[in-house]
Amino acid sequence: MCNATEGIPHMSIPKGKIFLLQPVQFSGPCKSNQVLVEVGGIIVAPTNIQAWNDEKEKWISFANIDGLTINGGGQIDGQGSVWWNACTDKALHFHNCNGLQLSKLRHLNSPKNHISISSSNRVYISNLHIFAPEKSPNTDGIDISRSSNVSVLNTVMETGDDCIAINGGSSYIKISGIACGPGHGISIGSLGKNGAYETVEEIQVSNCSFTGTQNAARIKTWQGGSGYARKIIFERIRLINSEHPIIIDQNYDPNSLKPGSKSAVKMSDVTFRDVRGTSADEIAIDLVCSDSVGCTNIVLENIDIRSTIPGKRTYSRCNNAHGTAKETNPIVPCLSQ
Repeated sequence: MCNATEGIPHMSIPKGKIFLLQPVQFSGPCKSNQVLVEVGGIIVAPTNIQAWNDEKEKWISFANIDGLTINGGGQIDGQGSVWWNACTDKALHFHNCNGLQLSKLRHLNSPKNHISISSSNRVYISNLHIFAPEKSPNTDGIDISRSSNVSVLNTVMETGDDCIAINGGSSYIKISGIACGPGHGISIGSLGKNGAYETVEEIQVSNCSFTGTQNAARIKTWQGGSGYARKIIFERIRLINSEHPIIIDQNYDPNSLKPGSKSAVKMSDVTFRDVRGTSADEIAIDLVCSDSVGCTNIVLENIDIRSTIPGKRTYSRCNNAHGTAKETNPIVPCLSQ
């Protein structure tokens, strides 16, 4: 397919057909600047672990292919339950695929991450339905790392982990129209694990709903790391029984803390605006910033998060967070002073 020199190279999975696909990698660069893959039918992964041979990190991988479009209305089924207690990785992985477009597909039961994007620019993802059982471990919907100018729009995600995770090296990410739940919400990070220097900036999350999720809008960084997370906006967010609606955690894994550590990923210029709905936990706003670095210019505006239980109050919790809060329920004293 990559050697075609005329027209747009095209691979089709016919509608009404089911194909068992062994682990496979499609590698470029391609001679054409456009490549089309139409998935009209159903692709399923082998359920026999031995069938994967030594390739246990990726099921379907695309690398170094620019102008790749995958659509067609079909289904990609990772049949991942056999892997959920094992060590595996991504179902569908794109590396260095600039100009990628992914739309109108169903993704089911990934062994781990359903879709992973790395080292790519100008990525457009829309109109997907991603599903894995609520208790399935590590079944992230979409993971983004070291990528820029990525849009994820109008997609339904029901997972056992993050609906979307935005990892280090990512910038100019737009997420809108996501229906998340169950799952662990939309997360920035985790960043700075094992003392790493990592950065994330220019992230916009808007017009998203979270139903029965463990978290909703979350930023998580490890103590001992370095770098920054900045210029991040969560706005027009709707909540239904979300356990932790707004959470900043600069101590993502408290068990890893080193006494006296003065290093942390710097967090600044983060806005939560027009966030409304119900919380399953009494702590609806949780801003846990590190003692050493803290968070600056944290802005909360037009927030109304009430308890799922009628008559019960919601509260906020702060540590070393600095900024402003306006028209916020529950009140956030550390930002309101």
